[in-house]
Amino acid sequence: MRIFEKSTKLNNICYDIRGPVMDEANRMVAEGMDIIKLNIGNPAPFGFHAPDEVIKDMSLNLRSTEGYSDSRGLFSARKAIMQYCQLKHIPNVSIDDIYTGNGVSELITMSMQGLLNPGDEILVPAPDYPLWTGAVTLAGGTPVHYLCDEQADWYPDIADMKSKITPNTKGIVVINPNNPTGALYPKELLLEIVQLARENELILFADEIYDRLVMDGKEHIALASLAPDLFTVSFNGLSKSHRVAGYRIGWMCLCGNKSYVKSYIEGLNLLSSMRLCSNVPAQSIVQTSLGGTQSADELLLPGGRLYEQREYIYNRLKNIPGVSVVKPSAAFYIFPRLNPDKFHITNDEQFALDLLHETKILITCGTGFNWIAPDHFRIVYLPDMETLKTATDRIERFLSTYHQ
Repeated sequence: MRIFEKSTKLNNICYDIRGPVMDEANRMVAEGMDIIKLNIGNPAPFGFHAPDEVIKDMSLNLRSTEGYSDSRGLFSARKAIMQYCQLKHIPNVSIDDIYTGNGVSELITMSMQGLLNPGDEILVPAPDYPLWTGAVTLAGGTPVHYLCDEQADWYPDIADMKSKITPNTKGIVVINPNNPTGALYPKELLLEIVQLARENELILFADEIYDRLVMDGKEHIALASLAPDLFTVSFNGLSKSHRVAGYRIGWMCLCGNKSYVKSYIEGLNLLSSMRLCSNVPAQSIVQTSLGGTQSADELLLPGGRLYEQREYIYNRLKNIPGVSVVKPSAAFYIFPRLNPDKFHITNDEQFALDLLHETKILITCGTGFNWIAPDHFRIVYLPDMETLKTATDRIERFLSTYHQ
């Protein structure tokens, strides 16, 4: 595939990063318009700040983290991550199986580049975090989207997943908790996915960046903990749980049975070394962040800001005529559906542009997450309650007359 063709294809699947809606929003901001941004999961601008002890740790370590680290990361960071894996019952993870990265995004791209050849396929959920689709494409592979079922709390459709496995399939991506739906998957469902991977000798890719942002007394179960006999690549980081998205610190762990993926691991080691190392000052906060009390916990309980904002946005959206929505259990996203019979939307990018122009609200359309129909959009409910109220008031007025 020529570079131009690949770039064009990537542009078409990365709406959350760029595209006509974002370009128009940037133009409007440049002209002095005040835009309510409900489009990106970046906690800091909305008053969700990193814990003081995390900031203090980084500042105290700046002088000692001026140089390169080991290509995989600081020993102290990887040791803390290894211990976290033990707490999550993730099997067979040693210090050398852990790679720190400039956020999980870098590591997702690296994991695909080290694995895929032209013609190889990876099962990716629909809807998905679009970087997964982009990373598979960039590496020369083919993303094959399995459906998540809105009528079943956005859980993956196992039958659909099974029907899309071919001799070219190399792995299954599981995003749990899910972005953009906020769904949290139960153990029984995860076991079914593990069994599919087992029967077809597939690698599991577990994107679990939101595993510490779970509400309603529910528990996140690490996918790798259910598959000790399989090879799983597990991803996590601090951007969301510790509100340090700009620091760029994530990690990738190689878990379970590694006996049949030695050449893949060699490729990952090479790719890791080629970028020298990840952000070393940010690595210095991993040990402090993962140890002791988790500062996000109080945000997720009744009375906590994330919990109350989740409750508000869910109740407001479900009461808007023509809108239906599944209540999220984790993260800080919600993925409402627009009734096609009422709104007749055939182009959800145009819907997002119309909403932006009339209400000054920026959202991400559902097809930007590789959803199959132009009938959904994602809202990030990180802004404060007053902003969410203003936004939902405007959305409700807009939808009362909108018809495409």
